[in-house]
Amino acid sequence: MTDHTALVVGGTSGIGLATARRLHRAGAAVHIVGRDKQRLENVAATDPALTGHAADGSDPRQIAAVTEAIGRIDWLIITLSGSEGPGPIADLDLGMLRRAFDAKFWGHITTIQAALPHLAPTGSITLLGAVTARAAMPGTAGIAAINAAVEALVKPLAAELAPIRVNGVSPGLVDTPWWSGLPDQARQAYFTQAAQALPTRRIATADDVAEAVVLAATNPNITGTILETDGGARLVSMT
Repeated sequence: MTDHTALVVGGTSGIGLATARRLHRAGAAVHIVGRDKQRLENVAATDPALTGHAADGSDPRQIAAVTEAIGRIDWLIITLSGSEGPGPIADLDLGMLRRAFDAKFWGHITTIQAALPHLAPTGSITLLGAVTARAAMPGTAGIAAINAAVEALVKPLAAELAPIRVNGVSPGLVDTPWWSGLPDQARQAYFTQAAQALPTRRIATADDVAEAVVLAATNPNITGTILETDGGARLVSMT
């Protein structure tokens, strides 16, 4: 992977950071984008080889400035996410849901458009959805719609942008900062219960998913595909 450049948007924590680390270990020059300056400073301290950029993935001017500064990009990886979106449909806050769409779905579109002029003809785009896009989990209609919208981009873009490859990765339950809104004890209790329902009997780590992201981004024979890395959550009832 030497002489390749990767851009991980949403790369300051969780799956994005784990992906950036894997790509760096494989020899790529890796740039990460994040909104939170403190997180960028933390990554600079722990992973000085990763080049950090402060930008909002949903702001076209900010992302365009980052991509122009980098130049040629071989692998664009978008791991934008947010904690908003879940909740029963009867009282789902529609303003909150619109913000969640802006942060994730529109952030993906904005980032793709900004990066396209700089993507190598043999390059790739990898998007991050989630198992909620295809699972029947009560209380997830809003966030399921967001992830389904992201994953719906994969096939048409793979056809439209060829030979640039476009893929998605669809994780299930992953132990990342996404769950930081829950107290530690409540989170661990939920993970313990959920793990018993999963065919794999475990909750994924960010690095588990990052391995699939790197495969989708770098394998020259994969395009138009969504790699499911959900521990089998789509096969069972998680309610």
